[in-house]
Amino acid sequence: MAKLVECIPNFSEGRNKEVIEKIMDAVRNTEEVKLLDYSSDKSHNRTVVTFIGSPKGVENAMINMAEKVYENIDMTKHSGEHPRMGALDVVPFVPITGVDMEECIEIANKVGKTIGEKYSIPVYLYEKAASTPERENLAKVRKGQYEGFFEKIKDPNWKPDYGPDKVNEKGGCVAVGARVPLVAFNVNLDTENVEIADKIAKVIRNIGGGLRYVKALGVKLEERNIAQVSINLVNYEKTALYRVFEMVKIEAKRYGVNIIGSEIVGLLPMEALIKTAEYYLQIEDFCTKQVLETRIWE
Repeated sequence: MAKLVECIPNFSEGRNKEVIEKIMDAVRNTEEVKLLDYSSDKSHNRTVVTFIGSPKGVENAMINMAEKVYENIDMTKHSGEHPRMGALDVVPFVPITGVDMEECIEIANKVGKTIGEKYSIPVYLYEKAASTPERENLAKVRKGQYEGFFEKIKDPNWKPDYGPDKVNEKGGCVAVGARVPLVAFNVNLDTENVEIADKIAKVIRNIGGGLRYVKALGVKLEERNIAQVSINLVNYEKTALYRVFEMVKIEAKRYGVNIIGSEIVGLLPMEALIKTAEYYLQIEDFCTKQVLETRIWE
């Protein structure tokens, strides 16, 4: 069985197509990896990338990509709706086949160490690669964002795992980790009031007493003049996608607001959509073997 690792880096540029393509070429031109998807959002001013490959190939691709990110993105000029702490904001490694979580943790440490030393960027390990329990939650690591990190990094509790103890003004900081697959899922509302989206996010997310494996926040999509509930579903097997959608719908009704659409950012496991189809269509005893495409490639 071939060893395959998935990497889903997020970087803080979603508007300049020329810069985005330069960064993507760094992945395209790396051996033993395949670029599966990248999605840019102008309001978030952020791009989410998905590529897959051998452990060594993924490691090399990420270092090559980091070089282009730090060459082309200046955090002193960055603004966007999505929380961020650096030009290269977050780098998770996910085991796919022939690789276990321990190997992904090892890759996260290698990449983190290289980014810290080569580009003088403070690096924080998170999720399964976290050096302390307090650093497992990405939201806690990123709290304060780029602007707040100039003070936050002075706290001994927030000494970086790799790299300098001082924020890189142009590049910021970065979180590098290892985790299970997650689903990035956004729900759009028929209101421009971001406070409503934020109230819904606070109710549905785990930290607010909501669904166990949900992280969420309210954002404003200036380009469309609507509010959005931006969601990370960190374990779709234990908290189903349809359950999150229905809870947003229920909470939105409290404010006389409706859902006008949703979107998936990046890629997601097919099983997450199958479970959603089962729920809404009330399909009995459905399995993946009934999906035509899964039988073609058996």
